[in-house]
Amino acid sequence: MEETVDVGAVAWLVTIGLILGLLAVDLALAAVRPHVIGFKEAVAWSLFYIAVAIGFGLVLIAQHGGEFGTQYFAGYIVEKSLSVDNLFVFVIIMSTFAVPAQYQHKVLTFGIILALIMRAAFILLGAALLNLFTFMFLVFGLLLIFTAVQLFRHRDEDPDVQENVLVRATRRVLPVTDGYSGGRLFTRLDGRRAVTPLFIVLVAIGSTDLLFALDSIPAVFGVTEEPYLVFTANAFALLGLRALYFLVSGLLDRLVYLSTGLAIILAFIGVKLVLHWAHKDIDDSVPEVSTALSLGVIGVVLTVTTVASLVKVRRDPTARAHAGSLRATPVNERNEPRQ
Repeated sequence: MEETVDVGAVAWLVTIGLILGLLAVDLALAAVRPHVIGFKEAVAWSLFYIAVAIGFGLVLIAQHGGEFGTQYFAGYIVEKSLSVDNLFVFVIIMSTFAVPAQYQHKVLTFGIILALIMRAAFILLGAALLNLFTFMFLVFGLLLIFTAVQLFRHRDEDPDVQENVLVRATRRVLPVTDGYSGGRLFTRLDGRRAVTPLFIVLVAIGSTDLLFALDSIPAVFGVTEEPYLVFTANAFALLGLRALYFLVSGLLDRLVYLSTGLAIILAFIGVKLVLHWAHKDIDDSVPEVSTALSLGVIGVVLTVTTVASLVKVRRDPTARAHAGSLRATPVNERNEPRQ
């Protein structure tokens, strides 16, 4: 991970313009025609966003070579796999707040915009820290290993959405209407400004993604140090998240070993970052893990996790997957298994 990508201001502007354009289309569709996203529509949008991500990677390879293209695709696959865990929590949030199906498209699009803004800030901060202090590779690595251990320990639990700090604070500070008020985020209640439950849902999704970013951003930095590649891998993975939600939300309960697989991936990348730190700061004889090997390990773990999950559910139809949690949830506060 010694070479750098020579990405100029024009490339950044074109890339950001493309991402904003895709988001604008999503928002326009959500605003003009609120509707329940069907299976065929979800498949079409999912394939479209995957094609956009692959097309971008091919352009990157043509302009900067195969090594950087491999780093981008590795980062994209890492972020895409971790974003599936986001979907678990999104399903929990939507069911907890009983969000009508026709408004889920809108809130997910706004949530993705919030996620992109927050992750861009994290990426800039992370890149600056890595440039200034090489020991940050050690810090990021240990953070990922700790996250992996916690996720594995609590792999059969779900996070408690109602106990989210920002959600509770919003409820205390702002008046909240009982109904969804036609899918609006803001309305008036007894003559004063108020928020609807959809705004609370947006806060829940945004704050939850903030926590996910604490492990996903270091994880992508584990396969590439390039801020441009980290940002684009995150952006294109997140852009397809809305369509993926409607495509697989009914199938997530079958991925019973997903949290275990993600814990393994996070631990692997954490070890990779620690080795990279040791190679740079202690002794250059310390071995490093190549991007190609990382891509292979991630692919194998995801494949084994998916196949094992489907076999488990086939043998035990009552088995249900969970998002996993970074802390233990008291038994009397745990979410009931999703139906």
